[in-house]
Amino acid sequence: MTEITSRRFEYTEATLDRADLGRDPIAQFQTWLAEAAAAGTREPQAMTLATAGTDGAPSARVVLLRGVDERGFTWYTNRASLKGRDLAANPRAALVFYWELLQRQVRISGDVAVIPEDESAAYFAARPRQSRLSAWASPQGQVLPGRAALEAATRAMDERYPEEVPLPPFWGGYRLSPEAIEFWQGRRSRMHDRFRYLLDGDGWRIDRLAP
Repeated sequence: MTEITSRRFEYTEATLDRADLGRDPIAQFQTWLAEAAAAGTREPQAMTLATAGTDGAPSARVVLLRGVDERGFTWYTNRASLKGRDLAANPRAALVFYWELLQRQVRISGDVAVIPEDESAAYFAARPRQSRLSAWASPQGQVLPGRAALEAATRAMDERYPEEVPLPPFWGGYRLSPEAIEFWQGRRSRMHDRFRYLLDGDGWRIDRLAP
C-alpha cells in the first residue's frame, strides 16, 4: 500500500457565524461565488457533479456551472454520456464547489430535471463554433480508436455545417433544484464552521453542523 503523506496546514482565512448568513441560500451562494472569483480563483464555477444509476454505483466528475438563480443550478452536457444516463434513470444529484483560496466549500443536493430546449439552444448558440462542432463530433465517454478519429469527426461536422451549427438532439442542459445547501468554512484545528440550509415547506431551516 502506498502511504500518502502531505504537509498539514491550518485553515485561518475566515470564520462563519449564523449572523453572516442570509435567509436565501441561493443569494448566499451567489455572494460566495463572486467572492471566489474576486479572490483570483481560476475556475470558480468548477463543481464536482455526483450521480448514480439504478445499480446505485456512484460516479463523479468536474463540470462547469453555467447558471444559478431561484430555480436552481444549471449545467450542460451530452445526454448520452454516463452522467446523462444516470440522470435519466435516477434524476437526483449532488454538487460540490471547493474554493481553496478562501478555504471554503459548498455542498448541494436535490432533484434534477432537463431544462427547456429553447434555453439549451440559446446557450449552445453562444458557444464558440469549435465547441459546437466538438459537441456533435464527440461520442462522450465511449471508446475511441485514437485521437485521429475524433479530429476526423470534427472536420466532418465542419463540412456538414459550414454556417450555423444547430443544437444536437442529444445535447442540452440540466437544472438541480436544491433541497439542501451546506456552506463550509475551514477553521483552525479542523474545527470547521458548517451551516446547512434544509428546505422546509416554503422556506429554509438553517442548522449548524458539527465539523
